[in-house]
Amino acid sequence: MSARGGPGDDGEVPADVLARLRSVCLDLPETHEEQAWTGVRWRVRTRTFAHVLLVASGWPPAYARAVGRDGPALVLMFRSGGLEVVALRSTGRPFFAPPWRVDEVGLEVDHATDWDEVADLVTESYCVVAPKPLVARVVRPSGSA
Repeated sequence: MSARGGPGDDGEVPADVLARLRSVCLDLPETHEEQAWTGVRWRVRTRTFAHVLLVASGWPPAYARAVGRDGPALVLMFRSGGLEVVALRSTGRPFFAPPWRVDEVGLEVDHATDWDEVADLVTESYCVVAPKPLVARVVRPSGSA
């Protein structure tokens, strides 16, 4: 599956990043992966809980503005709730606050990314958008509440 974006995108989401995200996302109840309008997203039923994409040469422009640069930047978008969303959206790099949804957070993925933290964040994102009966079936990553 290609993870290519659109105009000005001269790269793909790295295979190792996709593999790490797949190992978390597809282990959650009733999830599926699909090509997004740019990048790759994971959904529970019709709701997206994780979306990874490459920002390159200022495209896509809304994401370039949100992350604060024209790229290249690999970004993971996820949902959060309660006090955690406020904390994450105000923390600063590697997190950022996209203006289009108050419960969404962006994370710039790079060599310093903590993949255990990503597993926790993506699992929590799933729990924010999934129906309660599915959330009840979630096994949280070690160290999570």
